[in-house]
Amino acid sequence: MLTVSEVKSLAEPFNNQTTEEILGWAWKCFGTRAAIGTSFQGAGLVMMHIAKQNNLPFPVFTLDTGLLFPETVELKKRLEDFFGFVIEPLVADLTVEQQNDAQGPELWKREPDLCCTMRKVFPLRNKLSDLDCWITGLRRQQSDTRSDVGIIELYSFDEAAGKDIVKLNPMANWAREDIWKYIHENKIPYNPLHDQGYRSIGCAPCTQKSGSGEDERAGRWIGFKKVECGIHTFMSKKNDFQI
Repeated sequence: MLTVSEVKSLAEPFNNQTTEEILGWAWKCFGTRAAIGTSFQGAGLVMMHIAKQNNLPFPVFTLDTGLLFPETVELKKRLEDFFGFVIEPLVADLTVEQQNDAQGPELWKREPDLCCTMRKVFPLRNKLSDLDCWITGLRRQQSDTRSDVGIIELYSFDEAAGKDIVKLNPMANWAREDIWKYIHENKIPYNPLHDQGYRSIGCAPCTQKSGSGEDERAGRWIGFKKVECGIHTFMSKKNDFQI
């Protein structure tokens, strides 16, 4: 595992390297102990394509909360056919119906943080326990809360066990316009809801359309002081530098 000083030494050069180069480094360093996590937003689609084109067979996984739009569920099948690999679904311990019985119906309307923790954070944590590097499609342009995302970050995953994990964000510098230009040029399947005004797509009950002048994630959790589902905030970052 990399140390804080090693991560810091990589941060600045990575900020000036291509996504292909960064992914190539990750494959050489971690192999299948690195995996791409995607919710099928534009950046994730581009990154999967770049990895495929460069013969970097990273495992790919997605969080299937049981509350996704039908269009998102269908997109997973289309992407598997397009790329020729299986995208592993991560599911919660409880089905939505079991969660309703345990917590009351429509928990997302009352306690969205708890719902996200049960349906997203816990399954992700189980997956990351088997990895050394988590590759995401986070971009700085997405929202104010993501404006200082680093290309490479180091997190304390399990302090008791002394386990750390590298979080790699190779798409951090990409602009939305460049993402969609790449998708259209390469004819990558994407969620048709994007063409209907949904700029960021999560669970159906917690996602609305948003205007072009707003943050890309402005349509998420309307009516709550909530801007992240928790999967990018549940771990403690070990590096305190920003590039």
